[in-house]
Amino acid sequence: MANDITIAAEPRSLRGKNEARRLRARGSAPAVVYGTGKETLTVAVNPKEMVRILHSKTGHNTIFHLAVKDGENTPVMIVDWQRDPVKDTLLHIDMKRIDLTQRLIVKVPVHTLGEPEGVKLQGGLHEVITREIEVECLPNEIPDELTVNVAHLTMGQAVRASDVPLPGSVRLVSQPEAVISHVVAMKAEEVVAPVAGAEAAPAAVAEPEVIKKGKKEEEGEAPAEEKKKK
Repeated sequence: MANDITIAAEPRSLRGKNEARRLRARGSAPAVVYGTGKETLTVAVNPKEMVRILHSKTGHNTIFHLAVKDGENTPVMIVDWQRDPVKDTLLHIDMKRIDLTQRLIVKVPVHTLGEPEGVKLQGGLHEVITREIEVECLPNEIPDELTVNVAHLTMGQAVRASDVPLPGSVRLVSQPEAVISHVVAMKAEEVVAPVAGAEAAPAAVAEPEVIKKGKKEEEGEAPAEEKKKK
């Protein structure tokens, strides 16, 4: 974990949309810090530094130190954030103080390794159902990612959350039976075979109906015109 990262923060006393706009205009983003039984702090941070953390290998599981000017210097994690849907800039960040001695629950990405036998030998399709699982561990034991081998999977088989190897004292929190990935049969387009004689019969019936209808209309129109002439 990247515990050596330190991000500076400025305390802020004003709140509201107008203050948030002023902060963003100055290149800062409003944020809050809470947790570990301490009061919630409202601060301003550099959004670019937050984006770098979110885009890092450990992502939002990254533990870093937040150094508040004239205030605390504490390990934190990003737990929530809002983005501008148009500009894709950070609008607000929520951070949680982390007690490095206490276990916590986090979501960790899961990657599959290998090509399943059901794909290579049986022509199946490997579908990934879940890309992350929840685990409980100490902050300094949070895995960057977890991997599970799927090379042995044959048609109809699956790997589940309980099959994912966990390092150290990391404990699974997700449902053990949750499917990570499985091999299924390729879906073929269904072609309905015509029944012998089924097409001929309706065609034979349908065509006379159209003709009869036309004839009736023509025969019915003639007397009407004759009546008008009369």
